[in-house]
Amino acid sequence: MGFTRKESNIIIKDMTKPIIAPSLLSADFSNFATAVADINTSKAEWIHFDIMDGKFVPNITFGPKTVSDLRAKSSCIFDVHLMVYEPQFFIEEFAEAGADYITFHTEAAIHSHKFLINIRKLGKKAGISIVPSTPIICIEPLLPFIDLALVMTVNPGFGGQELIPECLEKVKTLAKIRSERSFSYLISVDGGVNEKTAPYIREAGTDVLVTGASFFNAPDKTAIVAQLKG
Repeated sequence: MGFTRKESNIIIKDMTKPIIAPSLLSADFSNFATAVADINTSKAEWIHFDIMDGKFVPNITFGPKTVSDLRAKSSCIFDVHLMVYEPQFFIEEFAEAGADYITFHTEAAIHSHKFLINIRKLGKKAGISIVPSTPIICIEPLLPFIDLALVMTVNPGFGGQELIPECLEKVKTLAKIRSERSFSYLISVDGGVNEKTAPYIREAGTDVLVTGASFFNAPDKTAIVAQLKG
């Protein structure tokens, strides 16, 4: 069965509830089709793909073929998060596979501005991400060129970790800069997102909540999405 793709160009001022992006990192890797079907019926808008190379983070997940194979099974926005060194060598592959957003880590790239421009030239939304130890000042010059700022609120590599509360100050800073300079990027939080932490994450000014175990361990997927949205 084919799906009509959703529009990924979201206008900030019209958002009254955050976007929920279940991460396949916490899904059953032997049954991604069912995981995607669960997301489709849950009213979550995005699907988050954590792409890990075993070098930038201490884990290995999946590649562009997984994205390509699942693309026809969902109309959700495909949010691809490249946790890899030298992300420039993977951008085109994931664009062709069906990614809507492609986000990479500034810590893993030297020419971040160039790569953001290249993502946009491919017709995709460009994102930049930072790990907990990286301050906002390191990506501030890139903010005019992004569609998504992804704040890691755990040290990336594995799901099921507890949120580092201090990282939410970065979200507040990004929201303040966006307002003051009339930028339009979305702010995403990834790490330790669950029904207990969601209120604090939303309050900080987050637009996209990436959730893993909280979603896939929930017996009622629609209910957990509604709860995370607040």
